[in-house]
Amino acid sequence: MTASFTRYGWLVCLWVLVVSFQYGYHISALNQIQGVLTCRRTTDTPIHYGLPTCIPMNDATFSLVTSLFTFGGLCGSLFANIAMDRYGRKGASRLSAVVNGAGAFLSAIAPSVAPIAIGRFLVGVAAGIGVCVGPIYLAEISHPNIRGSIGIGTQLAIVIGIMVTQVMGFVFATPKHWRLVLFISTALSLLQYFTSSFITESPVYLRRLGKLEQQKRAAQRLWGGDLRRDQENSEEPLLSEDYTPPPPERDAVTLPQLLLSSEYRRALLIAVFAMSTQQLSVLYYSNAILSKALPTFAPYVSLTITVVNFLMTFPPIFLIERLGRKRLMQISVGGALISHLAVGYGLDEGMIILPSIAITAFVMSFAIGLGPVPFVLIPEVAPTHVSASISSVALSTNWILNSIVGLVFLPLRNLLANGDPLKEGRVFFVFAGALFCTALCFSRLYRG
Repeated sequence: MTASFTRYGWLVCLWVLVVSFQYGYHISALNQIQGVLTCRRTTDTPIHYGLPTCIPMNDATFSLVTSLFTFGGLCGSLFANIAMDRYGRKGASRLSAVVNGAGAFLSAIAPSVAPIAIGRFLVGVAAGIGVCVGPIYLAEISHPNIRGSIGIGTQLAIVIGIMVTQVMGFVFATPKHWRLVLFISTALSLLQYFTSSFITESPVYLRRLGKLEQQKRAAQRLWGGDLRRDQENSEEPLLSEDYTPPPPERDAVTLPQLLLSSEYRRALLIAVFAMSTQQLSVLYYSNAILSKALPTFAPYVSLTITVVNFLMTFPPIFLIERLGRKRLMQISVGGALISHLAVGYGLDEGMIILPSIAITAFVMSFAIGLGPVPFVLIPEVAPTHVSASISSVALSTNWILNSIVGLVFLPLRNLLANGDPLKEGRVFFVFAGALFCTALCFSRLYRG
């Protein structure tokens, strides 16, 4: 029996990963062009092709515009389960492409703050939908033997998206060219939408609709050969040895039903705690710390961290089936905890080298487990009819914690430091404790 994709299957896999790529792309898209976008770097030509070469914004306005991505992401994640169950995995991906294309295009042609703010919200909504449907779609089109390895593709696509925009920042961060960064995202969304007619729906979703002939044809196009139906669409969650999944014909579970039912509570908690450990590892502040130590090389430091993250995402592709999801998470959390403690100690002692080494080690630790594994787990912890709702709740938790960490980190650092620069590392001890507690809860719940 085949245990991989056909050539067509690989093309479908790449098509699905576009939604995750766009998510990563817009995480750093505006940050890389901030200087020219906000008129800090001006030109003698205020108008280019009928549009202003910059949009005046102070730091507070720019931060608000940037944060709308997170708010949009939360909104998109909250309603992603409805899109996935009503329009299918393919339909939800197309919806993500349409919304992202509209948001990116509106931002690209924005003459003032309001349109770019609305565009930023829309690409956030698209990202919220995409990051929910992407892992589920990948899991459902992948053969069970390679499902974990293929699932790593979500995090890999996100990191590639971040890296691409950072490289673009060196090329297109000029008054006349910054809009191209947003036009490119628009073009990619259009390409994904218009090629969707050649993409098959998930065989698992087709089976749930009772379209068995379409399911069989989809599976054969994806994997080839004469695959037995019970093996090609295995849905058994990795919760316990005696868990029996419900019949696939059951109706999709809505968010209220999921939250009020005890049947899937443990599956829900596993997904939520997995996503919580990802955000409590405060990865986003690694760039700021190293950039502060090496201010002249700040853009290169940011790119270097992303490249390290990208390179270290490859080992889990080969390790996830050998070591298992839980072991990878434990190794990753262990490295992250040691790195947090080392960064905190180094900052408190006025060191530069130790925090720099520790942050590099942290990025590597994050990339091998905390980054990719939660996306792999979501579609595995419960049957198909509940996976969309669990994904919505887990990713909504991810967006909420992202916002909370962003709001709390700097004030908490200042409170604990009490004005002493040599006490700024204390905040990392607090987050290390929170990460340890969350990871411990996840480890006790998840038996995979």
